[in-house]
Amino acid sequence: MPANACDTHFHVFGDRETYPVLPGIEHDMPEATIEAALAMHAKLGFSRGVIVATTVNGSDHAVVLDALRKAGPNYRACALNTVLLEKSDAYVQKLHDAGVRGARFNLLKMLNRAPSPRDLRRSIDRIRELGWYCKVQPDYYEPMESLEPFLNVRSPVIIDHLARADVIKGANDPTVIKVVELLGRGNFWLLMSNGYKISKRGFPWDDVVPVARTFIEAAPDRMLWAIDWPHTFHEQVPPDDTDLFELLPRIADEAERQKILVDNPAAMFGFAA
Repeated sequence: MPANACDTHFHVFGDRETYPVLPGIEHDMPEATIEAALAMHAKLGFSRGVIVATTVNGSDHAVVLDALRKAGPNYRACALNTVLLEKSDAYVQKLHDAGVRGARFNLLKMLNRAPSPRDLRRSIDRIRELGWYCKVQPDYYEPMESLEPFLNVRSPVIIDHLARADVIKGANDPTVIKVVELLGRGNFWLLMSNGYKISKRGFPWDDVVPVARTFIEAAPDRMLWAIDWPHTFHEQVPPDDTDLFELLPRIADEAERQKILVDNPAAMFGFAA
């Protein structure tokens, strides 16, 4: 692991008494605290990270604010887009001062929590005013439709989880073709995570390598890496975090890993070079 490596997407939770959850939440993991996350990072060798807020606590980001205080200056965070619709400017400024630099749009149809077109536009406009980035979680089955509202956004846009690419179609997958085009614009970034979820063959996920190489070769300066700990939405026990990380040396050489783990996150999230 190179010095100053960054895990650019992980989640934190906490006990329900301190951090109340929304009714009907299906993936609360109170044991996945910031302390547990930092222990995972120490084990793997990450010294920087980006906390991504979950839908568990809604627009109340107390768990994120507390986690940032405990993690220290080498950590940033990404809010939910609902914060920009439901919270005051003072609250949003509090998040910014603590290290929040983006807002995530959860577009999974199975959760039915995608914002209305009007609210989506309001959020994107607010993100531009704040100088934040948009973070998009594409739908599992219709990723292209998920990306449609962001195609003309000028703010930085991070597309999560290898854009849910179809590894069978590979470079011929319309989603892959479109994402490669977007990466050429200069303001789009791709999160290289969840390869094991898009794999059709299973461990060690060799069928993911060609798609990942297509993205890296298209825009090595805008690739980001993430573990996506603690792996919510699983019907089976998720893979070991070390196994997940060891996919990276199989898809990127040493110079590319330096960019993906260190240089690109520093540029995207404002860490020291």
